[in-house]
Amino acid sequence: MGRGPKKHLKRLAAPNHWMLDKLSGVWAPKPSSGPHKTRECLPLMIILRNRLKYALTGTEAMQILMQRLVKVDGKVRTDKCFPAGFMDVVSLEKTNELFRLLYDVKGRFALHRITKDEAGYKLCKVVKSQKGPRGIPFVTTHDGRTIRFPDPSLKVDDTVMVDIETGKIKDFIKFEIGNLVMATGGHNQGRVGVLSHREKHPGSVEIVHVKDARGNVFATRKGNVFLIGKGVKPMVSLPHGKGIKKSILELQEEKVSPGLQAAAAQ
Repeated sequence: MGRGPKKHLKRLAAPNHWMLDKLSGVWAPKPSSGPHKTRECLPLMIILRNRLKYALTGTEAMQILMQRLVKVDGKVRTDKCFPAGFMDVVSLEKTNELFRLLYDVKGRFALHRITKDEAGYKLCKVVKSQKGPRGIPFVTTHDGRTIRFPDPSLKVDDTVMVDIETGKIKDFIKFEIGNLVMATGGHNQGRVGVLSHREKHPGSVEIVHVKDARGNVFATRKGNVFLIGKGVKPMVSLPHGKGIKKSILELQEEKVSPGLQAAAAQ
């Protein structure tokens, strides 16, 4: 038996949402220990090589990172396997580009371009709220942050808006019916809608019902939703599609219609 943490990951065992092909090699980047879980992150090497196409190989991606050109949440990261995850802000100052990692409606990470103002903050889900030594209250967020002396009304599952530069809470959203959520797990991952109903099952998992902008309702576990806005207005801009899942027929029609229009024009 090997000792210590695993240091390798084979391509076939890598998460599907990384969208790595089978024939380009045997190995995939094994995410380092960090703020996000292995199955819920995107290593910086995949962002630079497979998504943004700034590198052709892993070695080139590492050379870009070692020049200290890539920041995640305002901090320079040189580890090619650093795990960037949901709501993280990736900034490339050399190309003057800013991205936020969000999910598309198929549950894959989308590198969503954002403005400089929006890159100054991120939303974090509260996963733990307790008191530390000497009775000092603190909350822990989904990306591993510990924030001391939060607002006393903050509870687990609420969302806080964190200033990236200072690490302080600027605003927060309570986990209440009528607020906007994004599904971050399950079959509805990436869908956005308004929290419409909560089903409590004592001794089991609480189920929430979410209604999207087109009136479609879906249900998922409470742990799978992430508050992103007060009322129907999101606090962060959303990627292409705005979190509304379309049927297979609608997607097919979208692909076919431009071709028909071009044929009609001729």
